[in-house]
Amino acid sequence: MSPEAIQSFYALMLGFAWAGFLATGYQAVARRPASFHLLQRGPRLSAFAAIPLLVFAAPFIIMRTTLRARGVDGRRFQTVMVATVAAGIWSLMTGTVMVMAVTAMHS
Repeated sequence: MSPEAIQSFYALMLGFAWAGFLATGYQAVARRPASFHLLQRGPRLSAFAAIPLLVFAAPFIIMRTTLRARGVDGRRFQTVMVATVAAGIWSLMTGTVMVMAVTAMHS
């Protein structure tokens, strides 16, 4: 396995781990799960403050919503697969940003 593939795998896992940490932390503090509905409060400071949280917690939110809907609505396999791929790509991007930030701090 090439070093780039290993780094991408670590970035993917770091993105998912950080997303779960943020979403769970938000739920522990706010006593309700994080969701994209945080942006629907209009142009308030709280809606703008939710953007960084949602950017990094989105893979977890997407997967949680998809898996819950799969059990309740009986969504098709293709829908679940597309959501999983989207969450994975999003996780890879946020994980790469985090790896780059950590690398920049140690340089």
